Amino acid sequence: MKQHIYFVGAGGIGMAALERYFLSKGCNVAGYDRTPTELTEALVSEGVTITFTDDPDTIPASFRDPDDTLVVYTPAIHDDNRILSWFRANGFEVVKRAVVLGMITRESKSLCFAGTHGKTTTSSMAAHIMQTEGTGSNAFLGGVLRNYGSNFLLSATSPYSVVEADEFDRSFHQLTPYIAVITSTDPDHLDIYGTEEEYLESFAKFTSLVTPGGALLLHTDLTLKPRVQPGVKVYTYSRDKGDFHASYIRHGHGVITFDFVYPDGIIRNIPLGVPVDINIENAVAALAACWLTGNFDAASAREAVSTFMGAERRFQKVFEDDTRVVIDDYAHHPDELRASISSIKALYPDRRLTVAFQPHLYTRTRDFAHGFAEALSLADEVILLDIYPAREEPIPGVTSQIILDAIDNEKKCLISLKDLIPTIKNRNFDILLTAGAGDIGAEMPSLVKELNNNR
Repeated sequence: MKQHIYFVGAGGIGMAALERYFLSKGCNVAGYDRTPTELTEALVSEGVTITFTDDPDTIPASFRDPDDTLVVYTPAIHDDNRILSWFRANGFEVVKRAVVLGMITRESKSLCFAGTHGKTTTSSMAAHIMQTEGTGSNAFLGGVLRNYGSNFLLSATSPYSVVEADEFDRSFHQLTPYIAVITSTDPDHLDIYGTEEEYLESFAKFTSLVTPGGALLLHTDLTLKPRVQPGVKVYTYSRDKGDFHASYIRHGHGVITFDFVYPDGIIRNIPLGVPVDINIENAVAALAACWLTGNFDAASAREAVSTFMGAERRFQKVFEDDTRVVIDDYAHHPDELRASISSIKALYPDRRLTVAFQPHLYTRTRDFAHGFAEALSLADEVILLDIYPAREEPIPGVTSQIILDAIDNEKKCLISLKDLIPTIKNRNFDILLTAGAGDIGAEMPSLVKELNNNR
């Protein structure tokens, strides 16, 4: 293995897990990203050298030898990036992040979690269950797990890895799952796939990668037709039916408790550490995947689900006082947004809900504007932000206004991100949901400070 690993797009959450992995292996790690964030600050403190200037001259001298330097990049980086172009022009081995993850999955028994939504929480839950049981894993997660303050868990002895399998750019086709979980296949990333049929075909291809002797776990509602190899067992799960499911679900006093039904029996009275309805199903999937490894302890599994704190920005309560609650969520697909809003309304049935939503990507806004509007219409009041472009250039005629116009609610407005805190400060809200995959989450510390100052 090469001892110098350079990451182009070093501040991405998925890249961060790999950077931490290579640091744990004693490698020298450096990289480039466009802007500093809390995550890049954490990586620098852990030993990663990161520059924020797209200039080949900023590449450290020790990373300029193609014989001893591997370059890893994320598909979010444009081909005209100068640092990436320099490495390619000078004969370096340059690979996508997914290729490196694929290498790791081939060297371990990998639990790979895929799906339009739910994969971050289910993979994080599974990693936490395995950690609590003592089995452990090398876990590469799509969110910072609040129990550990990291999106990477390390085990020097476990044969297992836990991987969030990303369908963007067909990255998950590089993986070799021992156990694969598919949570959902609602169309997304149509800028990559073009049609829903191609999107589903990509997931079907993913099912064919499960190794013989392994297992595939599918949500019961999927229209997907798997193409597994001989010797791969196929199981189903959901909240209410399938080989694995929940029963005797109880809500009360801010707590959700359920029984887990699985082929060996029932684990009774499991309290959810993050008590929202969608996590019942997520917990079923995580528990099922861990049971499929053959290393499963019911008592430890119950403890793990009850102590699971969730990943940052996955339905995270960031503020609460006697009259107000603020929940921050990564929801960036209409179904995710609808699930978050519905969960909050179930938790706080007699309170008014304000939603501040930042659309992510021009193409996603174009393709799902009506779905976003339908979901946001469930709120009592909507604060809509401008589109966060991420890797994309603007598309003529595609703005947040097309969502706003379709929202069936008179209490709605469209603002820029810089006006978010002043707007919320002047709102007499009960429950506030801030949602989106862009930089709206970065505003939470300032928002919480403002709300605390005005108690």
